[in-house]
Parts: sequence; C-alpha cells; structure tokens
Amino acid sequence: MEKIKLGFAPTRRFVFSKEDANKYKQLILEKIKSFGLPMEIVDLEGINDEGLLYERSEEAAVIKRFQDAGVNALFVPHCNFGTEDIVARIAKAIGKPVLLWGPRDEAPLEDGMRLRDTQCGLFATGKVLRRFNVKFSYITNCRVDDPVFERGFKNFIGAANVVKHFNSLRVLQISTRPSDFWSVICNEGELLERFGIQVHPITLEDIKKKTLAIEKSDSSELGEAIQYIKKTLDWSAVTEENVRRIASLKVAMKRYAQETGSTAIAIQCWSTLQDIIGIMPCLANAILTDEQIPVTCETDIHGAITSIMVQAATLNTEPTFFADITIRHPENPNGELLFHCGNFPVSLSVGEKPKLNKHFLFEDHSPGTHEGEIKGGAMTLARFDGDHGEYSIFLGKAKGIEGPFSRGSYVWVEVNDWPLWEEKLVKGPYIHHSVGIHANVVPVLFEACEYIPGLTPDPVDPTESEIRAWIRGSDLNK
Repeated sequence: MEKIKLGFAPTRRFVFSKEDANKYKQLILEKIKSFGLPMEIVDLEGINDEGLLYERSEEAAVIKRFQDAGVNALFVPHCNFGTEDIVARIAKAIGKPVLLWGPRDEAPLEDGMRLRDTQCGLFATGKVLRRFNVKFSYITNCRVDDPVFERGFKNFIGAANVVKHFNSLRVLQISTRPSDFWSVICNEGELLERFGIQVHPITLEDIKKKTLAIEKSDSSELGEAIQYIKKTLDWSAVTEENVRRIASLKVAMKRYAQETGSTAIAIQCWSTLQDIIGIMPCLANAILTDEQIPVTCETDIHGAITSIMVQAATLNTEPTFFADITIRHPENPNGELLFHCGNFPVSLSVGEKPKLNKHFLFEDHSPGTHEGEIKGGAMTLARFDGDHGEYSIFLGKAKGIEGPFSRGSYVWVEVNDWPLWEEKLVKGPYIHHSVGIHANVVPVLFEACEYIPGLTPDPVDPTESEIRAWIRGSDLNK
C-alpha cells in the first residue's frame, strides 16, 4: 500500500521546560505510530540534538529535509509553548496540509511554576499561521491518550491523502460523452486551470486496437484476468470468446491508464463500443475499480474525480462503486435504489455467485455486465460537480436496507431525510450519478476541502456544524 509521507515537526520554546518537551515529543511519536496508519514519518532527528523545532537558524535545514523527502503533510505538535514564527515560515514553504495540536498541560507545580503552557502557544501559532495565509487543521488541546486526538489525527491523515491524490489527478477519457448525456458535460479547461486536474483523451478506435491486440497475445496479465473472471463469476450465460475479450478490454484499459499516468478512467460505455468489439465494459470497469483504478460510466469526468477523492479518504483501503440514484423504495420513505448496469466491484457482491451476463436493456444484448446485489452496512455517498465556475462536493451518510430484486449491480439504502437529499440533488449542481463507499468518510472529505481552493463542501448528513463538533470531540465531553 502506498504510504503518505508525514513531516513530523514537534516544537518547543526556550523559556519552558526542555526536558518535558523532549518527553512529550517521544510520547506523541509513539502514539501516532500505534494507530497503524500507512504513513512514513519524516522527523527532525539529526538537525539538532533534540529533534525539536525551536532554533530559527535551522529553518532552511528543516525545509530542505521535508522538501527532499516529498512530504504530503505536516504535523506540528506543540511540546510546550512552541516557536510560532518558525512554524509558520516552514509551513508556508512546504505548502502542504498542516495539523496543529498540543497535549493538555498538567497542573502548576507546588511552587506555582508551569512547565509547558502548550495551550497558550497554540493560540499564538494559530494567529501567525493566519498571517502567513497558511490553511491548517486543529485538534482540541487534549491528552495524548484521549480519543479525540486519535480521531482528529486519523481524520487529518485521510484528508491529506485526499489532497495528495486530488492534486495529482489525471483522468483517462475514453471517447466523448454519449450524445444523450448532457448532464455529464464538464469544462476540461476550467478543471485544469482551477484545480490542476488533467484529462487525457483517447478514442474508442484506440481502445479497440489495443484490446484486439491483447486478445491475440498470450500475456500473463491476460491469463490472470481470464482466470479471475472464470473463478469469481458465474459466466455460464456467455461464451469462452466473450470472457477472453472482456478480459482483454480490462487489460487494455489498465495499460492505457499506466502509460498515461492516469489514476481514474471515464469511458463512453455505450453504444458504439458494442458495435465495434461486441461487448459491454461493465465487468472490466468493476475489476479495475476493485484494483484501485476507478472507472466511471457515460464518460463522467466529475464522477471519476469524485471516485479518486472518496477512495483516497479511506487511505485507499476500500473500493468505490459508481451508481445511478434511481428510484425510491416502494415502502421506506427514506429509501433509495443505487444501481448501474453492471459495474460495481466484484468484491462487494453478496449472496450467490455474481453473474457475468448479457446486457438486459439494449437491443443487441451484448455480454459483459456484472450483475448482483452488493453488501449493505454504513456508507458514504458523494458527488463532485459544478457549473458556472462554482464547484462543490455533495456529502452524505447512508446505510444498506432490504429491498426488491433489481437487474444489474445494485443496493438499496436508507438516508436521514430523502426529500432533503432529493431537493439538493435536483437543484444542483449535481446529477443522478454518485460515488459510494463502505466507510464513513464525510468528515475526511469535509476537512480535505479546506486545502482545495475553489471547492466547497456541501454536507447533507451530518451537517457542517455536526461535522465540526465531531472533529473537535464535543460528543466525547458529554
């Protein structure tokens, strides 16, 4: 698993206890390592005898270490009051998400002296970071072992991972949008100018040529894809030749993504593709999404961007699924069907062996759909979208519920207030496409937006005030 690189810059101030600052530096380092996150910690050991940030003359050496290491985020725990100006200058130079926190102070000594005054220093550093126009996250001043520290730290690392992947986003666009889908129109130039997001277009003729060339080969990658399909799915409704071509398409799409440095794919999945190679790409999309290269249907670029953000929010530990928001539950007023023709990751399937089938809607009934219900449980649903130069990301929680059988890939979910969701989605800037994941990453994505200029979080459940209260641990004080 790819690790996030964290710059660890514990700070102290000369007028408070050096011994206590060193003690807390070690306690904090041991605690964050115990969280078991996929991260590489880049510290200050060797720059001075303490591995602490306090000497202004060492500013250049600290910046160089973090820049040379390519850190993705900075954590600046105040081990006593801290040195706010050097913290701000280093944070400004690095230009990555910053986490500000300090451990809660003990009572004054019997003689009335105080060893750290950490909380006081946090007020000072927060002000100076603002003066330097440095965006930062903050965890409430608490003890090292308090649950709010673990919660806030993990949320920040997830947010930093979202920012990391968002800032290097390149989408492989396989052909134009279907002519009937005006809802997925996007402004490619604006995505590049505003967010640095690149779109690499290729044609269906390109994907056809590569697919057919791979189909004729005896590559190990193709053989593995064929074996996976045969082992994992019920493919009795299609032929051996169909399986080989679907596997070839999957390999072709992955190779194009690797060759172009793309982390997500948006494909025109119907209907020209069926005319030129005779298959649907749904299962190929599903397998690639399971392999952390999310693929979105109907050339939905904004959907692909959402997928990368949502996937990164789990530190790339869970697969996304790209769904139509389709119909209301026949009995539950807050229930809704999440569906697509057959592209949900195979790893999410429940019940009987998922089926590799022929498409049930289009007249040619081309093979290639992956059909079956996926697991329920707690989920996040999200949608990055925009128009008229304004961008936001819709965020909400859902949970799986029982519902009627449906063709394609599907899951029924319940939300807190469906009429509110429906109004937000219809009035926009959103559409019927959403990205789901089996994790609660709403607070992570909300925090990530702090570091993405021009992107506004739009949470429906929980609300903004509820998210902020959760991050600062207000519920833990009750």
